[in-house]
Amino acid sequence: TDLQPSVIYPLSTIRSDGQSLALSCFLRHGERDDLPWGLMVFDLANPGVQVILQGNDWINIHPQYSRSQDPEAKHDILIQQNHGYFHSPVDGSFSVSPGGKGADIHVVRDDGSDFRNMPWGRDGNEFCQGHQCWIGRSTRAITSTGTRQPAEQQIIAGRAAPFAGHVGLATPGGWRNDMTRAFPSPHFFHFATDIAGRRFISDWRQEGEQAVYIAEFPEDEEAPLERFVKVCDPKSSWKKESHVHPFLSPDGKTGFFNSDESGVLQAYMVRGW
Repeated sequence: TDLQPSVIYPLSTIRSDGQSLALSCFLRHGERDDLPWGLMVFDLANPGVQVILQGNDWINIHPQYSRSQDPEAKHDILIQQNHGYFHSPVDGSFSVSPGGKGADIHVVRDDGSDFRNMPWGRDGNEFCQGHQCWIGRSTRAITSTGTRQPAEQQIIAGRAAPFAGHVGLATPGGWRNDMTRAFPSPHFFHFATDIAGRRFISDWRQEGEQAVYIAEFPEDEEAPLERFVKVCDPKSSWKKESHVHPFLSPDGKTGFFNSDESGVLQAYMVRGW
């Protein structure tokens, strides 16, 4: 290809067998204005690369390989499509079409085939925040949303369903579950799970208050998260560069989060729950 990858996304994702790596970038070509962002997949066993997605609305793909070790499921990549975006490589400007229904989330195989929908957002009331991840090694994933009515930031689980247009939660056959429906005031943003898909960690923020919570996934996939525990107040300024972004160690026994409460942005570790 004569495309020149640039503006490399700072995070890559590696397949569970370690044989493939996916990385998003801008696919530059001189100073043309009609060139896209895309997703490159590198074969690490037999060195090579292919671009499996490209377009202006793949500006913030957030690719995440499935952590499943199933021979088929391990090829799935969770991806984000920001509809209506356009980036000019000439002057560096960004634009977005007004009045859109926001991003939607998809799953695609790492060879570019079997493009599917996650049943979230795009109905004019529920909007994907742009934060999502797989639940452990399962084929289920979760996203954080923003809803107009009620005004909440919910955590919604879902499974990929066949592509039926960019219709989000209206996807035929789309399975979804509001995981925070039992929480009294769901305002969740960034989150993660352990590798077993049993423990959940997230930041929470409302009207000047903030917290890091942990919770547990129930055995019943139709049930909401349970056993919420407030771990700490991260005391972050919540500027863009200091979002709390909590993560768990693979065994779920240790949590990590960002905060600039001291005046210096740094990572903190918490355990003992």
